[in-house]
Parts: sequence; structure tokens; C-alpha cells
Amino acid sequence: MSETPPSFTPRQTDRWLDPGQTNVQVIYILYLAGLVIGISGIVGIVLAYMNRGKAGGFVESHYTWLIRTFWIGLLYALVSFVLMMVLIGFILMFAVAVWFIVRCIMGLQALGRGEPIKNPESWLI
Repeated sequence: MSETPPSFTPRQTDRWLDPGQTNVQVIYILYLAGLVIGISGIVGIVLAYMNRGKAGGFVESHYTWLIRTFWIGLLYALVSFVLMMVLIGFILMFAVAVWFIVRCIMGLQALGRGEPIKNPESWLI
């Protein structure tokens, strides 16, 4: 009695590393987690750079928004850190965290509606 072995089929993943909506959503979540676990924000920016220019459509504006959110947030945080010597930096650091969270939430909401970011190169909200 000869049985044929079951054929091997590779497991399908959610493809969250591939460019597209799921990847953008993962990056937003990594950014938000980065406020608590710093390294996840770095993983998010690497994913954003890897997939920028590959997705097309409205998702491209999200990659631009994500990359700018990371670098502008880092700049604001560094300025706030320097200003901590004169105590205003503590207030500014809180404002930077709020700005960062708001940008991530706005991006997640637009992504959920299937819309592009209206002004992805903005420094504000």
C-alpha cells in the first residue's frame, strides 16, 4: 500500500510586511508603541522607507506622512530635551507626545476610511 505524501504548501501570512494598507497600519501601531518601547519606532521608520514608492494609490500619502512624523517628532523632541534645562522643555516634550499621538490617530482614521492624507508634508496636524 503506497501512500503519496501530502503536498507541501507554504503557509500564507497576512503579508503585513508588503506595501499596502496593512503595512501602513502596522507602522502606525509601531509608532504608538514606540512611545513606550523606543525601538519599535525605529522598526516602523525602516518599514516605511522600505515600502515607500511601492504601494501606489492613496497609501503613498500615508508613507510620506509617517516618515515626516518620525523625523519632525524627533526634531521636536531634541529641541524639547535641550530646553529642559530651562524647564520649558518638560511642557514642550508633553506637547510633542500629544502632537505625535494625534498625527498617528489621524492617519489611522484616514487609512480606515480608505482616504489619503490631505497634506502629508505638513509640519503641524
